[in-house]
Amino acid sequence: MRIVISGVEEMGYHLAKMLSGNGHDITVIDQDSKLLAELSSLADIITIEGDATTFAVLRKASVRKCDLYIAVDSIENDNVLSAIMAKQLGAKKSIARIDNNEYLEPNNKEMFIDMGIDYLLYPEKIAAEEVINLLGHSATTEFVDFSGGKLSLVVFRLEPNSQLVGRAISGFDEQSHLNYRTVAIMRDGNTIIPKSTDAYMVGDMVYVISRHDAVSDVMALSGKGSVDINNMMILGGSRIGVQIAQELQDEVNIKLIDYNADKAYRLAEMLERTLIIHQDGRDTEAMMEEGLANMDAFVAVTGRSETNILTAMLAKRMGVKRVIAEVENMNYINIADSVGVDTIINKKIVTASNIFRFTMSTDVLAIKCLTGSDAEVLEFIVKPNSPATKSPIAEMGLPEDVIIGGVVRGDKVFIATESMQINAYDRVVVFAMPSAIADIGYYFN
Repeated sequence: MRIVISGVEEMGYHLAKMLSGNGHDITVIDQDSKLLAELSSLADIITIEGDATTFAVLRKASVRKCDLYIAVDSIENDNVLSAIMAKQLGAKKSIARIDNNEYLEPNNKEMFIDMGIDYLLYPEKIAAEEVINLLGHSATTEFVDFSGGKLSLVVFRLEPNSQLVGRAISGFDEQSHLNYRTVAIMRDGNTIIPKSTDAYMVGDMVYVISRHDAVSDVMALSGKGSVDINNMMILGGSRIGVQIAQELQDEVNIKLIDYNADKAYRLAEMLERTLIIHQDGRDTEAMMEEGLANMDAFVAVTGRSETNILTAMLAKRMGVKRVIAEVENMNYINIADSVGVDTIINKKIVTASNIFRFTMSTDVLAIKCLTGSDAEVLEFIVKPNSPATKSPIAEMGLPEDVIIGGVVRGDKVFIATESMQINAYDRVVVFAMPSAIADIGYYFN
């Protein structure tokens, strides 16, 4: 697929590296020559220096021949304009990153579609929704629903008191009567597609596909109990922090802390049921005075990964049971994970999850790129006469780095077994490593 990306600084850099690694022809437009040079040295990518809102630059990037145009610059208006221009010049699909909630209202979205933009992407809103979802499943590190909630991906770290420690992986699945299945384990920075002879170890990050009615049973196996969130502290009046507060302030007692006085006053007018505090979150004594130790949850979403990690560590040390941090520096994700941050939010990964499905040759209903792991979880609709319908799962010849977790057939939900036969129009949830992503579509197309 030919893909043109405008904007390198935040999202574009990560997207370009990821998509080029999946065999796509990538062209990147930006006005920063240094960033373009750095990117081209890391991946096989064509770079064009210039303004993506000009016809000359878009023509130079051959957008008339591209299958997908992705505008992810930090300036919203430039993204909208260049996405419209690219579509008019011949791009088959165009995506624009935005930061205005108003644009996502149904009637307004229709206007953008009429102008030629196929998809509006608001990473901060999606990240906020992830945080809110995770706070409702407080024993998990990640939680994703598929097939309208009939199947869920549950991710949790094994605590020392978990009953799974030392047990064979096959035992976990057999005891569940096929209500859930382990599809991967993250151990020492490596993602493992498990075999029945493998055993669980303390500290393992366990990825489980579960039926909706078994999610609570799965979470209980982590060894970490659920937490009722009544009092929460948010560090950072960013778009993510504001979105979280707006959604939860009627249900939870929220303190939102920001070091900028002007922003704090504006937030106080905007968030009537949230207590806004003008304070520097890096000041340990001040955080203690504001009652950090009494919080059920702490969410750090400032613009600095270092600040978010350090304050999350402090919250964890003070006994806060649910700690979530935004970590945008990809190099810091493993560090944050190793120091005990419960959940890491990254806008680049959120963006990748939402854009990746546009690059697949097969219809993909949903895709989730996992934080801290290169793996993806995808949901397909199986086409009639596709290879998946012609033999049981064990005989399909799936790549080693792929495992089918669950199948939804009408109102019925099944956890996949090797002897299962997949039918046309089934919804199939698949866990896959990057090496196999490009080949998965063949089996369901």
